Order: sequence, then C-alpha cells, then structure tokens
Amino acid sequence: MKKIVFFFIGLFVLLAVVSLALTLVGKRIPLGEKIALIKVEGIILSSKETVKELKKYREDPSIKAIVLSVDSPGGSVVPSQEIYEEVKKTSATKKVVVSMGAVAASGGYYISAPATKIMANAATVTGSIGAYMETVNISALMDKIGITREVVKSAKYKDMGSLYHGLGPDERAMFQGLLNDIHSQFVEAVASGRKMPLEKAEALADGRIFTGRQALRAGLVDKIGTLQDAIKETATLVGIKGQPNVVTKKDDFSVTELFSNKLVSDLFVKVFPLYKFNYLMTN
Repeated sequence: MKKIVFFFIGLFVLLAVVSLALTLVGKRIPLGEKIALIKVEGIILSSKETVKELKKYREDPSIKAIVLSVDSPGGSVVPSQEIYEEVKKTSATKKVVVSMGAVAASGGYYISAPATKIMANAATVTGSIGAYMETVNISALMDKIGITREVVKSAKYKDMGSLYHGLGPDERAMFQGLLNDIHSQFVEAVASGRKMPLEKAEALADGRIFTGRQALRAGLVDKIGTLQDAIKETATLVGIKGQPNVVTKKDDFSVTELFSNKLVSDLFVKVFPLYKFNYLMTN
C-alpha cells in the first residue's frame, strides 16, 4: 500500500516538474507557428489592456506576428495615441495586420494607421479622420429654475469650457487652436503610417467616412477581406505554412473593461460629454 502511495506521489512530482520545465522553456524558445489576435472593440477610453497585450506578444519569441481586430468608432485622444505608439513600436519588429470590422473610424483608424498592412471588409465604415470637442451649456436652465452660480478663480480662463456658461470668442479661439494641433497630429500619423504625402492625408482628413472599398481606392487600407482572410494574409507574410495557431486573451469579465468599452461606455460619452477631446465618429 505504501509503495502505491509513494508511486503516485512520485508521479505527481514528476508531472509538476515537467510542466514547470515546459512553461519556462516555452517562454524562451519559439514553440509552434503562432499568431496573436488582439481585439479592440467599442469606444476607446483606456489603452491599458491593449498596450499590455501588444507588449506581451511583441516580446514573446513564439509569436510570429499579430492580427489587430478593430471594431471601434474611436474614442478619447490620449488612449488612442498610446495604442497608436505601441502598434508603431510593435510593427517595427513584428508584422502587425489590422482587420477592420463593422466600423474602424476616427480613433479606430488612428490606431490602425501604423500597422504593416490594413484589411477591411467592403462595407466597413472607416475614415472620419479628425478630432472634435463638445461641451454642454446649461446656463439657460439654471436661470429658469433660479439657481445662481458663484465662482472664485485664480485666473481668467480657469473655468473655460464649464457647462455653466457658454464659450466666449477668446475661449472658442483657444479651444480651436488646441483642436487644430490635435488634428494635425492625427494627419501626420496617417501620412507616416500609410507612407503617403502629407498633402494627400490632409485632403482625406476632413472628417468624412469611407466604406472599406472606398478606403482602398483612397489608399487608407491595403486589401479587402474578412478577419479569417487577415489571419491567412498574416501567416503568409511571416512564412507560416498551413493553418496557424491563433492565440488570444480570454475574455474575462472586469469592471474596468465594462466601462472602457461596449454599451456602458457609449452611454457615458453621450450622456456626460462635458469637454473632452475625442477621436470619435459622431452621429
């Protein structure tokens, strides 16, 4: 009886050691022909998870290339720029192929621009290159219900953009200057990522949207195809023969992701716009 118990204990220890060894080896030695799939869905309000995934797969020698599946109307400026920078950094060392879903516009296009190759469906809605800002003015409502706002401030423009008063000419000019600079950064990113003349990128950056087919003609995407087509294209680019092993992050539920994407984030932006710069397709 004791021999049987010791046998199973020994077997368990052996399996644990082998499992640990394989895990450690797998992190250092390329095993298999893997392509990573990263999904960016919904409004872009946070870059944390996407940047984390890009960095992880970029540094993993077993990952041959990355497919970035984008189904987003855009979002806030800074998170979009952070993802853009990480895609740009990654595509310098590994092939990154973007697969556009139903919509990949504004910030959704911004993060796609530096990829090795961009593929879209024929009816994908993309483009919307530009930035906007909006604020709410509830001063008339406050007057109607008899509420007076008292403000103490250290500088003339400290409360500019407040929802309790409208924009004066000088405030509007300041915000326009900020938006113009943010817009020019977007245009430069498109020109650099797509390797097109700045003048051509500027001509396309008037906020208009394109179908995937129109975007192909304009030079904003490289090819028409589905997500599966993008995976096959990526495999071909890195010399993988046959069906590649596609790895992706598990879609675990988290409160952060709930508010970063999907329906709730959509609702939040619509109901509480305040003032905030966006690469977001408006409707």
